[in-house]
Amino acid sequence: MESLLYSSSLQTPAFSSLFNKSLSTPTPILPLPHTHTHTAKSRFEPLSCTMSHSAEAVTNPKETKLWGGRFEESVTDIVEKFTESISFDKQLYKHDIMGSKAHASMLAQQGLISLSERDSILKGLDEIERSIEAGEFVWRTDREDVHMNIEAALTDMVGEPAKKLHTARSRNDQVLTDFRLWCRDAIDRIVASIRNLQVALVKLALKNEGLIIPGYTHLQRAQPVLLQHLLLAFVEQLDRDAGRLTDCKARLNFSPLGACALAGTGLPIDRFMTSNSLGFTAPMRNSIDAVSDRDFVLEFLSANSIIAVHLSRIGEEWVLWASEEFGFITPSDSVSTGSSIMPQKKNPDPMELVRGKSARVIGDLVTLLTLCKGLPLAYNRDLQEDKEPTFDSVKTVIGMLEVTAEFAQNITFNDERIRKALPAGYLDATTLADYLVKKGIPFRTSHDVVGRSVALCVSKNCQLQDLSLEDMRSLSPVFDNDVYEFLGVENAVKKFSSYGSTGLACVADQVGYWVSKLEINKS
Repeated sequence: MESLLYSSSLQTPAFSSLFNKSLSTPTPILPLPHTHTHTAKSRFEPLSCTMSHSAEAVTNPKETKLWGGRFEESVTDIVEKFTESISFDKQLYKHDIMGSKAHASMLAQQGLISLSERDSILKGLDEIERSIEAGEFVWRTDREDVHMNIEAALTDMVGEPAKKLHTARSRNDQVLTDFRLWCRDAIDRIVASIRNLQVALVKLALKNEGLIIPGYTHLQRAQPVLLQHLLLAFVEQLDRDAGRLTDCKARLNFSPLGACALAGTGLPIDRFMTSNSLGFTAPMRNSIDAVSDRDFVLEFLSANSIIAVHLSRIGEEWVLWASEEFGFITPSDSVSTGSSIMPQKKNPDPMELVRGKSARVIGDLVTLLTLCKGLPLAYNRDLQEDKEPTFDSVKTVIGMLEVTAEFAQNITFNDERIRKALPAGYLDATTLADYLVKKGIPFRTSHDVVGRSVALCVSKNCQLQDLSLEDMRSLSPVFDNDVYEFLGVENAVKKFSSYGSTGLACVADQVGYWVSKLEINKS
């Protein structure tokens, strides 16, 4: 009988603890009747008007809207088509049913519906959820949205009790309850995908221990860095992304349910009960704010946009490195594509698309910001347009994270090509300046001496480590034989020692930290 109260597909523990009770066992909060005021069995027969083996929205003969009491005419087909949202908000069905179960149980607890009516509603909602997941439920455009579709189907199924479900509830607070629950779950999915990518990057770092690559600023060679250090920079960015989402989740986790249209209700509802059963922190304090706020989704899409920008930067790096001009990485055939006309081509298309799709995610955020600009309090129908950009943002970001992790697991760093490329660019110049500082030379003077040393190398077509001690002493008498311990990329990397630097010991500590935090098995 557990399915009567709670679907196992819903993941909120607080909700589970409230509903996951046997109907045969009374509880102090929701005492169960020994008898029912109507026969439930007769109300749970298949509905030919709402169930079929197709999950696509269909057009049936128009029925009176649930809000149609004061209207004498039906809306035109054009208006109905333009205003419907069922084509996209049916994604909220699980959370809509979850919210309705909590609301029905609260209404019964408060004596606004009977226990038998509650049981009929809960059982009907379970059946509707089953039919949706089986692909049997027919979404009707004339029923406008996910809420009306489910409520109308429930009314067809159980009759009068379903008509009481909307007591002390408006679609305004209902949709925001659904949407907050959906965003909460979506955040968990994205955070899990971020972690998977972090694991892939750390494993890639472990496979390339000790490999030195050129570090760049302004896309010009700057200093030598360990590849592990660079890969862990991406891991750090992703960790902040996960932190932003976690913070966002904490702020959105407040319940609007019971705020009704905007002013609340005079009926004796218990908003704390529904908030607790749905796993929210608390009810929102202000009913006007509860139905008009979209800060939570703006923050969510902002966090997604930053993730997309980070992924785009990884994409740009790897697209460049896969080119013949760099040749630092070779993607496997399994993550590459070819050309329809040039038979030799092997393109890193997944990462190009990651770079490109960042524009889409940023566009979703801009759409929401523009949508909310200038809206008066409280609810406005404009806000129906918040769903599609959000759904798209989440789907796109998860796809970007997944394909980047897949790409990371299918690339090889070309050690020989990278080592041959290292001598160019005087990557050890700053380390040479540090040498002079350690000898007591002011840094600005050291900078000038090393700059002139580089100019001398350019004129001689050689590297800093190729200069003779006599050449160096012509620039500064401080130079001694120990200078050669600072020259060359290998020596330069060994000299880094500051916390967070690219030094061997420092990077080893960083790798160890992430292996531990992400619980990576190194064997």
